[in-house]
Amino acid sequence: MTTTDTIIALELGHYRLREQIGGSAYGIIWRASGPQATRDVAIKLVNQEQMARALPAQRERWIASASNEIAFLQSLEPWDERHIVRLLDSGWHEGLPVLALELMPTDLGKHMIALKGRGAAVPLPQALGWIAQLNQALAKVHQYGWRYLDLKPANVLLDPHLNTVKLADFGTNRELASLNEHSYAGTANWQAPEQFFPADGGGYATSPRSDYFSLGALLYFLVSGGLPLRFCADCGQAYRDHHVAGADVLRGRHGGEIPVALHPAEEERFAAAVPEDKRDAALELLRALLHIDPAKRPHHAIQISRMLNAVQGLKPARGTVDIVDPAHAMRRPSAANGWHTMQEA
Repeated sequence: MTTTDTIIALELGHYRLREQIGGSAYGIIWRASGPQATRDVAIKLVNQEQMARALPAQRERWIASASNEIAFLQSLEPWDERHIVRLLDSGWHEGLPVLALELMPTDLGKHMIALKGRGAAVPLPQALGWIAQLNQALAKVHQYGWRYLDLKPANVLLDPHLNTVKLADFGTNRELASLNEHSYAGTANWQAPEQFFPADGGGYATSPRSDYFSLGALLYFLVSGGLPLRFCADCGQAYRDHHVAGADVLRGRHGGEIPVALHPAEEERFAAAVPEDKRDAALELLRALLHIDPAKRPHHAIQISRMLNAVQGLKPARGTVDIVDPAHAMRRPSAANGWHTMQEA
């Protein structure tokens, strides 16, 4: 059993576990001290207790997910890590993969709870700035050929002093090149409709635009003072009560249809938190991200960036490189476009 003061030996160094700082059914996160004169790191371990109870197929999936996460983070160039958590070391412990990651002060979920406890809220410019940073992070994930599929406050690491956020936890990634419907993945409280409600074949037909829906849910969460969308809350409750069968139960309550993703009362609450001169542009962005039909959501990060600029009243100078996705802005090939020159939609 892994406990405080356990030594974890990885490829580049040894790490002493200090305190558990997070966890889920899939992974456990520890603060750990590394080699002398280095900063503490976050050690991510596969949840051994859950592994011991899991069926062999589930164990294989968890090990594969951790291995895929390591491979993805190792594939990033240093300049791609501005809004993606950095992998510092990796290896194996007791037959399971381990990641040593940069340690951030908190995550967005904990930060929002602390703000609500003080009766405070996230200023709109800050919320839009965080969404813009996450849009950049998702653009990188998509550029490298993956769908993220697990955007939620707990997976957004935050440095409140620098006002920067970083995307973490890539075990749910699915390859963009695989067009087949896949098994259930992600967190029900933050999923796009196509990620929670299976297609006719029984699998889940997701795409990069599934990540954009979750980005919209996060935008609403930040601007509304930490309130989740009713759609997301209902999906989360249905999953807790019935697991994946909760999708059919929820549709049954709505005459066989997928429930509305954004209710009029939620639009009103969101609009009330936005200054009048920015309200129309902000609502246009929210509605686009949360459209029930993936085909009608933004096509790529550049489109989202422009809509964010419209909310903020910004207009990039003509001829400048768009930093949201340099590969797109410089017309460079990427995994997302099959390594062919991307044309703007």
